[in-house]
Amino acid sequence: MPTTATPSPISDIVRSRYSVRKFLPTPLPPSDIRGVLEDAQAAPSNCNTQPWTVHVVSGAARDALSKELLKADEEERFSPDFSFSYADFGEGAYIDRAQDHAATLYQSVGIPRSDRSARYAHARENLEFFGAPHAAFLFMPAFGDGVRAAGDIGMYAQNFLLSLTARGLGGIPQTMLGQYADTVREFLEVPKELRLLFGISFRTADVTAPVNSFHMGRVQLEQSVVLHDTPGVLDEQ
Repeated sequence: MPTTATPSPISDIVRSRYSVRKFLPTPLPPSDIRGVLEDAQAAPSNCNTQPWTVHVVSGAARDALSKELLKADEEERFSPDFSFSYADFGEGAYIDRAQDHAATLYQSVGIPRSDRSARYAHARENLEFFGAPHAAFLFMPAFGDGVRAAGDIGMYAQNFLLSLTARGLGGIPQTMLGQYADTVREFLEVPKELRLLFGISFRTADVTAPVNSFHMGRVQLEQSVVLHDTPGVLDEQ
């Protein structure tokens, strides 16, 4: 007899997660941070290599690293381990989504497209961790072309973010932090052979902040999923 699976609470957690860009400053209890890290550690990985090395900064270390990142940005000391350019998105859906995201973000904080200085100042808030009292930096080894290890780090990060959401907390994955890999490595005394993929700032969202009022949507399944001999999945529910 056919049965219909009932969505579990994980569906609510997945769909309520969003990227927080303004945090409350009160530090988390150590037990909460450990709980999130334990949940993240349960992520799958290729051949169970568990290739993640994670550095968490709080307190004085967090403040000092933020100053170093801001200084590196001012001096244009960019040192990404992985390339990033909007030009790589080419033309079509990918660049359209990226531009829509930028327009929606800046509209939420009242910054017009023409105000480049205000846009730059807002972007630099990444380097202050958006006011979050904690930030995690995710490093990976250089295995082959790095794709599989990077995929593993992505699954670790998703566990991390969903664990935060389940606890009533919030986080944001920040590729901008990866633009200053040498600065971060030197400050944290991380071996050169470990590459910085990105960082995650985390704590409790400031729900009064306008920048936290917008949540980007997702494309319809028909635009990203191709089904083979799997009837009915894309039918209207």
